[in-house]
Amino acid sequence: MRARHSVFIALMVIVGLNLRPAMSSVAPLLNRLQEVAGLSAASAGVLTTLPVLFLGLAAPLAPILAQRIGSERALSAALGLLMTGLIIRGLPFPGVLFLGSALSGAAIGLAGTLLPALVKRQLPQSADLLTGLYTMALCLGGALGAGLSVPLTHYLGSWQASLMSWALLALAALVLWVIYMPRTPTTASLASLPQAGALKLLGQPLTWYVMLFMGIQSSMAYIVFGWLPTLLVYRGYDEASAGWTMAISILCQLASALSAPWLARLGRDQRPALLCVLLCTACGLSMLLIAPLSWQWPGAVLLGLGQGGSFSLALSLLVLRTANARLSGQLSGLVQGGGYTIAALGPFGVGLLLQHGVSGAQIAWLLIALLIVCSGFALLAGRQRCLDDSSGQLVVHNSGHDDRLNKETP
Repeated sequence: MRARHSVFIALMVIVGLNLRPAMSSVAPLLNRLQEVAGLSAASAGVLTTLPVLFLGLAAPLAPILAQRIGSERALSAALGLLMTGLIIRGLPFPGVLFLGSALSGAAIGLAGTLLPALVKRQLPQSADLLTGLYTMALCLGGALGAGLSVPLTHYLGSWQASLMSWALLALAALVLWVIYMPRTPTTASLASLPQAGALKLLGQPLTWYVMLFMGIQSSMAYIVFGWLPTLLVYRGYDEASAGWTMAISILCQLASALSAPWLARLGRDQRPALLCVLLCTACGLSMLLIAPLSWQWPGAVLLGLGQGGSFSLALSLLVLRTANARLSGQLSGLVQGGGYTIAALGPFGVGLLLQHGVSGAQIAWLLIALLIVCSGFALLAGRQRCLDDSSGQLVVHNSGHDDRLNKETP
């Protein structure tokens, strides 16, 4: 049993490594793409938005796909689609960069929605802590994509080859997953569990609180993935330095991604931890985009700690706010679908702002204002509430007590 769990955890980490390079590897090359491929700032905004948008559109389809073919096979299909998208976006044909980015985003949306439910099913007692480990793998993959993108371009001779090279990592994950994925009986599979009640989740305020927190904090993350190097270049950094600044920031996410769920367990609920990571994010953005250039590295560290912790806690909420794996999968699809669709507006909006001559400092103030709004949803989503349908009716109860409430209470 222990060996099986260890194999599953290793597979979860390997899959997680693949769910960020598709996006973070493009950002350091945006200036090059604008010069070589003739992309305008608005077109570059579309390029950074497409993966996030299709991630959001595909996420709600994950429970349906799992119901049809099983969660394990659905994740295999997602990894295959990711590999295909990564290859397509580097081909020398018009429009394939956008097409491949969209396919990659859809694959990430499917895989990212399936994994929390699989974790909840395989290791329910440690689901929130393992979500931190999975988030750490995502952050490491993002850091590799950001830091190696420019060096791979120089080593392989073209930006197309650099972008396509990440398909090898996806291929390795696909092969290992197919060989070692959990072999669960049909009766225990997420695919066999009834899906009734998914739409009822939308009638619960708790679902919306978690979704809006997920959406806003994800918007911050994808703005950083898509635009931070470009904004830093506008401030005077060279291309490689800007890419490594983002890579260092993402590497710092490793520490908070792993530790945030542990720290959140120390409090009565998750609200203090959520507010702490959002404050770190705001301070990091201000240091990088408003403060003098000498604040580069403290800003990168704080931004990384804030974003790694906020994303890890957002995913932890998917398992902490649900009573079983089925509800976790349904909430994951709804929250990630809606949240990432909201998040897609962020990178596109920054592209439009830059197109109209808005400065990096002004953009930073707008993002800080958005983080203040996000703090309000964090206070609502971080309370000890739990969605439960074990009685046959979807209810929300205080997870610290035995009483069950038929509706959300303040």
